[in-house]
Parts: sequence; C-alpha cells; structure tokens
Amino acid sequence: MKFIGTKQIETERLILRKLTINDAEEAYNNWCSSYNVSKYVMWSKHENVEVTKKLYEVWEKEYEDLTTFRWIVELKDTHELIGTIDVASKRFLPFGTCEIGYCYGEKFWGKGYGTEALKAVIKYLFEECDAEVIYADFMKNNPGSGKVMAKSGMTFEGYLRGRVLDKDGFRNDLGMYSITKEEYFSKN
Repeated sequence: MKFIGTKQIETERLILRKLTINDAEEAYNNWCSSYNVSKYVMWSKHENVEVTKKLYEVWEKEYEDLTTFRWIVELKDTHELIGTIDVASKRFLPFGTCEIGYCYGEKFWGKGYGTEALKAVIKYLFEECDAEVIYADFMKNNPGSGKVMAKSGMTFEGYLRGRVLDKDGFRNDLGMYSITKEEYFSKN
C-alpha cells in the first residue's frame, strides 16, 4: 500500500478535504453534539465545542503522518460541513487493509451523501493508494449505515454477535461489509 496521506477529493455534490481546527464549531453543531449521531458510533457526543476543538487540533497534526486518511465532508454548493470519513484504524494498514469509519449529521441522512463519499474514498484507496481490502462495520440497530456500504459496492460478510455495547448499555451485533481490490476493479 502506498502511504500518500489525505488528498482532497471532489464528487458531484461533495468536497472531501483535510479538516482544520477552524471546522470544529460547525462540526460540533452539525453532528458532534448529537446523541442521535453518537448512539451509532463508538464515541460519546461532545459535551461542548471545546471537546471538538481539542480533538480537531490533534487530528490536524496527524496529517503530518502519511498513514493518516481522514476527510471532513462538505456540500459543494453551500460549503456546509456534513460529517467525516476516515481510515479508522491503522492496525492493518501494513497489510493494505483499510477499516473505514464515517459519521454524518442526522439532517443529512437519507440523501445519498454517505454513499457518495464512501465510493470516492474506496476509489482513492484502491486506485491511488493500492489498498488490498477495504472493510467497514455498523451496529445492527443502524441498518442505514449497512445500506451505505452495500450501495458503495461492498459485500456483506455477516454479523459479529454481541460484539459491542450500544449507548443504552445493550449488547449489539456488528454487521461487516468489505470489498477487495479484485472485486473493485472487476466492477469498475
């Protein structure tokens, strides 16, 4: 895998770019402070904008490491920030395996933005970074996220039973999707 870091990607409706500390307030307002967003991810909602600012300060510095692949997603026509998408774990990067994580503000759900961004990141990781496998998981109580993965050309692998505790303290299954380099290039 080629470690060339995060570069700006444009799609029909979106701009995926490096985030900055200056994005923190809008990110806090649009998704980081939302319980409805955070209940489907592994982090808790941010209690105040300072939490988001501190996180974004760390994340902005991480771009110096070319194994960092993280984008803030904005609408091309209004430049409103709608969420983030990234290679969530570097654990398997030496093997060319990328775990994708994403999160979008709830007012942007159901509009196809998640699929559009995920397709663009998959394309970048396979075509420019020479990734071997890309995968993502979702909590079973969030089937919309699984639909994003399916619409992006990924294949459902199954559920990892009782793998995580959700925000309400209940055990939740993790659904897993993936796509290999061979599958991607055979479809494109």
